[in-house]
This record gives sequence, C-alpha cells and structure tokens, in this order.
Amino acid sequence: MSKIEQSLREKARQLLADGSVQLIIGYEQGTLPLRTTPCFIRSADEVDRLVWNAGCENNLATYLHRMDGRVGIVTKGCDARSIISEIVERQLRREDVVVIGIPCQGVLDRRKMENRMQGCELLEGHLTEGHVRLVGSGFEEKIAIVDVLCDDCITCHHKNPPLHDVLVGELSEESPDSDQYSEVRALETQTPEERWEHFSEQFSRCIRCYACRQACPSCYCAECFIDQSQPSWFGKSDDLSDVMAFHLVRAYHVAGRCLDCGACVRACPAHIDLRILQKKLQKEVLELYGYEAGVDLEATPALSTFRPEDPQDFIKH
Repeated sequence: MSKIEQSLREKARQLLADGSVQLIIGYEQGTLPLRTTPCFIRSADEVDRLVWNAGCENNLATYLHRMDGRVGIVTKGCDARSIISEIVERQLRREDVVVIGIPCQGVLDRRKMENRMQGCELLEGHLTEGHVRLVGSGFEEKIAIVDVLCDDCITCHHKNPPLHDVLVGELSEESPDSDQYSEVRALETQTPEERWEHFSEQFSRCIRCYACRQACPSCYCAECFIDQSQPSWFGKSDDLSDVMAFHLVRAYHVAGRCLDCGACVRACPAHIDLRILQKKLQKEVLELYGYEAGVDLEATPALSTFRPEDPQDFIKH
C-alpha cells in the first residue's frame, strides 16, 4: 500500500466517522490487472477498499448529481474541474460535496497497453516508480508509464485539483507549456472534404451504445435529446446521418463545457476518436471568449452569458 493510499483511507475514515459525509465515492481494485472500478463507501469499516494508482481512470463527478446528502469524492484534476462546472451550472451545491483532491500524473490507456501486448492477454500488471510491467502468456515487458498514458493526460495543464477541501499527497508540477491543440491544428489544415471523410470513417463505427454520454459528467440532462419522442429529433438507426447527428449535436451541447477528461474516449467500445471534435470546440471557445471550463467557481460559462465586447464577426449585415 502506497503512502497516498494510506493517507486517503485515513482521511476517508475520519470524514465518515465524524459524520462530515454520508458517502465516499472513490476507486477500488477491479477484477482485471491494472483496472479499478468506482466504489461507494458508506461506513468507516469499508475504507480499506479504497485504492489510488494510474489505473483510476473514471471521472467520478458523473455520479454526484444522482446522490443525496453530503458526499465525499476522490478527485483528480479533471474530476475536480467537472465538479466546479457542475456547481457553476447549478447542478450541484458546493456545501453538499467534500472534495478529496489527489494530484495526478496521468492514467493508463489500456488500448496502448493492448497494442504493446501484440495480441497476448494481460495476465499481470505491476506499477513501479515511473514504469509499468506487463505480463502475459510468453510475454513480459517493462514500459515507461509516459508511453502508455491517455492522450488527454499527456497534454493536461491541471494535474492538481483546482478545488479541494482535503488534499492527499504533494502538489505536482504543472505542464503549462504542453501543446494541447497540435492535433486540432493538423485537422484545421485539411480540406472540408478531408475532414468529412475523417469523421465519417470514425462515426461509421458507432454502435449507438451511448457509453460516451453516460461517462460524461457534462451530460446530466434528465432526458437526452436523442431519447425524446415528442418531438423525435433524430432516428435511432445506425445510418451514418443519424449517428453523425447524435455526435455533432452532443458536441455542441458540451461546447465550452468539455474538460478534456477523456472519459468518453475510454468508454467507447468502438475506439472512436471523440476527443478531437471536443478539442476543436474547446479551442474555439478559448480563443474567442478567453474561457476555460472548470477552473473558476465565479466564472460564468462563455455560452451562458453575453458581453458587449464579444466577437460578432459572424453576424451578416
């Protein structure tokens, strides 16, 4: 057990024992190597289930608006930013949540690890300082963790939770100079026809499972537009036009609110590159309005307000 896990369990035990919270949302060991699963701790006797490592990939903030009472939640930088966004958008009251922040060095991308395994099943995974050892039948390799991190973690500017009531571990050094939008700029150099071909190929693999929507903390509507029947906005088929409509409208619904936590990408069973579309909209909102979601409890979301100095070049006179 690491020092961070020990400290996390101690703080969680104290919060539950003194009645500060009725529930702790965190991570526990999963059934597969290097995988964790969300867990819900309601008793101080259960806190030894809590773990913390590079396999803690879920954005736990997605559970908050379904909970009653005062809740403690284990957060990475992106999870804490999601909580800020939910508070700003009045989906969550600040006094109802105790944020247990842990500085994050990134989470493992299981698909990158699968590619390294060359078709072998992962039977064991061991994390050491800066490395991960993958073991399969007739296969073993020690890899630098940075080589198998999720893409959003590699360019993350918020490794430390910007909001926390309890801090576990030492603050990490941020990477403000990392290039968040290199892939977006590459996309922007393509012709409209090339971009259409790219997204058509990506979305043609969609099986309409809606895992991206369910994993996203910004998709909290009680009834999603795609599920409405009166009126029915789009068809439920796997025809490309219906699939494209779902993904494009969802992208606009979270424009200016997406935190690039990568939850949708990791949840997608079809390995669709959902991130590039969201990053494009994130870049536009930042450049046009100077707004970054989830970093300021007092800031009004860019697309929820109007300022006289906002760009208006798009208006045709």
